[in-house]
Amino acid sequence: MTSKAVDEAMQAMREIFPETPLQLNEHLSRRFNADIWLKREDLSPVRSYKIRGAFNFFRKALQHGDRTRIFVCASAGNHAQGFAFVCRHFQVHGVVFMPVTTPQQKIDKTRMFGGEFIRIRLVGDIFDQCYAAARAHVEEIEGVMVPPFDHADIIEGQATVAAEIRQQLPEGTRPDLVVMPVGGGGLASGLTGYLGDELHEEAFLMVEPEGAPSLKESLKAGHPVTLAKVDNFVDGAAVARIGDMNFAALQRFSEAQVMAVPENAICVTMIDMLNIEGVVLEPAGALSLTALAALDPDQLRGKTVVAIVSGGNFDFERLPDVKERAMRHAGLKKYFILRLAQRPGALRDFLNLLGPDDDIARFEYLKKSARNFGSILIGIETRDPENFADLLGRFDAAGLGYQDITDNEILANLII
Repeated sequence: MTSKAVDEAMQAMREIFPETPLQLNEHLSRRFNADIWLKREDLSPVRSYKIRGAFNFFRKALQHGDRTRIFVCASAGNHAQGFAFVCRHFQVHGVVFMPVTTPQQKIDKTRMFGGEFIRIRLVGDIFDQCYAAARAHVEEIEGVMVPPFDHADIIEGQATVAAEIRQQLPEGTRPDLVVMPVGGGGLASGLTGYLGDELHEEAFLMVEPEGAPSLKESLKAGHPVTLAKVDNFVDGAAVARIGDMNFAALQRFSEAQVMAVPENAICVTMIDMLNIEGVVLEPAGALSLTALAALDPDQLRGKTVVAIVSGGNFDFERLPDVKERAMRHAGLKKYFILRLAQRPGALRDFLNLLGPDDDIARFEYLKKSARNFGSILIGIETRDPENFADLLGRFDAAGLGYQDITDNEILANLII
């Protein structure tokens, strides 16, 4: 990948969409005492940067190949939508393989972008089964597989994000820190490759979800590794294995330059940006901003920071879960199992222990653990995390038996 090739790809891209904005965000700049610039890839035609790599792949393939060949991809998210958009633009036919479990909203959006030029095939319950079916189909029809990140033309296309940033920053301004999400590594490979000649390596911070740290673990091992388990909450970046080509481009970085952020912390960012800025982010799109809050304030104070907002394809049916996770992470909501005496007035005595800002969000009688006692699941919300310390003190003083299960993943998943 050369800067000249990336610049040419960026210019070619203007035939399907204008550059995405680079915005100085006043709210975040005040919060972190820095100049925080957001590269708004959530404002592309498909609400993510994935259209860039897909466009560049198709552009190059069609320069050297037969337009009658069928293009194929496997994806249940942003890659599928970028692929479909570009198929329609170039008026070539493609097949999108998606797992049977893909939400209907994503299927409908992919079909809308591709129109008559794509077919959608639902295969398998998980992505691996879907991907295997796509690979078999490509061989059967002698088609063209369009990978989501592990390909030179995809990386080159994603690097156009960096080319635009260089043009959009005020003259004479260079970022002290560039923060970017990492899933398969296509975006990070392109950004660091394009800007690597003018920025020191320590100017890059890559961010992964805590439940899918494929780059961090690969850097530790010195080679790409496949994670045994992945938390799929951050679906746009929950990748079990970073691409081989992408790892080769990123292996020069230290594992200290890769931050893994908790999924629930990402939810706090999503809620804050929605409530304060009116910006809708998908979990992967909030990774970079979540990392800012986790850094030492001195690392940001007075600096020029560019954060990549990678996508905004958020299904609002997930909003209650995101809000729940955000409140738990912020310490504003907790769940307890109470051992409550089975006698008249016991519930009233318990309610009298609550403070003026404490609210019962859930109350469920579980079972009698003994003839004179019963187990109750209770969820409590409050306005200040410090209120829980006072509340637990009153629980102890009253001799109330309780267990905090807020952070007990097994119990929380079974009961809550």
